[in-house]
Amino acid sequence: MIAPVFLLVLSALGAIYALTQPGAADWLPLAGLSALASLLLLLKAWWGGRGRAVRRRAAANHIIVDGSNVMHWKGGPPQIGPLREVIARLLDEGFAPAAVFDANAGHKIGGRYMHDQALGRAIGLPADRVLVVDKGTPADPVILAVARGYGARIVTNDRYRDWLHDYPEAAQPGTLIRGGYRDGRLWLDL
Repeated sequence: MIAPVFLLVLSALGAIYALTQPGAADWLPLAGLSALASLLLLLKAWWGGRGRAVRRRAAANHIIVDGSNVMHWKGGPPQIGPLREVIARLLDEGFAPAAVFDANAGHKIGGRYMHDQALGRAIGLPADRVLVVDKGTPADPVILAVARGYGARIVTNDRYRDWLHDYPEAAQPGTLIRGGYRDGRLWLDL
């Protein structure tokens, strides 16, 4: 941000010199164009800085839900209810949630394979915010990679111990958001 300010001041001084000194008028177009260009650079630097702040704030709102983990939070057989409730709570808190599931998640909660769109409809998220990993692919490293890519936290009770070598950020405090049910009420360690 210092360079555009320096160029703007230098160009403005050049324009003043060209206007006030006899025989220097030929320099006025060059000084004027330089002043305009440096002003544009200054505005771009200022606006770009604001854009980065907005992107950082947006990234802080991304959150990944370990769908295959959360559907077990009420104990007993896996259920879709905890997923819906977690998604609703995250949306209410101002987060932009996405969910990642093991390939067998649909079989566990619906008795059949469910793709991204079907699971998204079931939990209240658009299909582009839901990912069902391919059969034979573990969801955990995908969840960790997506979270890393978005700078997002993860809602799960899994500690991802098998993946800490490749994703050490999972051991950082605040990366994993634990949750569950107490007296029938959802709690999240936000």
